[in-house]
Amino acid sequence: MSYGNDEVRWEVVTAFVRLGLARGEKVLLLPCPGVSEAEVLARIDFPSRSTVPARERGQLVLTSMREVIRPDREFTAARQMGRLSEETDRATAEGYTGLRAFIDMGWVAALGADVGAMAHRETHADQLFTGRPYTEICAYDRRRFDRSVVRSMERAHPRALLERIGSLRSERGPDDALHFIGEADTANRAAFTRSLEIALARTTRNRRLTIDLTRLHFLSVGCATGLLSLVRDAAGHDLVEVRCDQVQSGMLRRLGAGAVPRLAAKEVSRSW
Repeated sequence: MSYGNDEVRWEVVTAFVRLGLARGEKVLLLPCPGVSEAEVLARIDFPSRSTVPARERGQLVLTSMREVIRPDREFTAARQMGRLSEETDRATAEGYTGLRAFIDMGWVAALGADVGAMAHRETHADQLFTGRPYTEICAYDRRRFDRSVVRSMERAHPRALLERIGSLRSERGPDDALHFIGEADTANRAAFTRSLEIALARTTRNRRLTIDLTRLHFLSVGCATGLLSLVRDAAGHDLVEVRCDQVQSGMLRRLGAGAVPRLAAKEVSRSW
């Protein structure tokens, strides 16, 4: 994930920590260096001291990257991943269902680590997860990292979180498909429509476009109607394929998708 203000950061941290505790997992929290333990606890405990029992029994542990790699003083991907693997095994041996870690990447500057070495770790970490009960969020403060680094890390990770519930993101896939992620609701209708317009303009040379709706949590009638209208008027295209789930397919069908000749709705299963 990336964040540009503290409120977003603490919303995600709090949700991630509480979900892990509710699932019986052990949770490691590595906040940004320089943020006091008192502030961390005040943030995740608001409006009550709900995490106190978890800390007392060792289920929630506040730590740092310096502690994780100890006794080494310099960061290496091998040392870090080895220690996290050990902590995962320890968590299951202690009776927890798994381990999850929230790692604020502010540690990179604090330890004077090489950004290239960090990037290599992020793209070669499969061994931490494959067949193992481990979950991790790496958090990048856009006020600390160059935009190019954040974009590179978003591409390197299997998932990039939306900043807030209710957000909408559009991305171009490797096949030039337009992917929508999040919520296409009334508040985001203008952004949804604009992304469609740009994608249609960009793909007139090939005369075809693929639109993927399967990573949307919500598709409003207004956004669905707008999609059908734009496709109906897309005279520069021979085919617009819309990948959708069963519910989305039913909505498009009831709104008249069958009367749009160049539109082909392809029902697929979600990847999550």
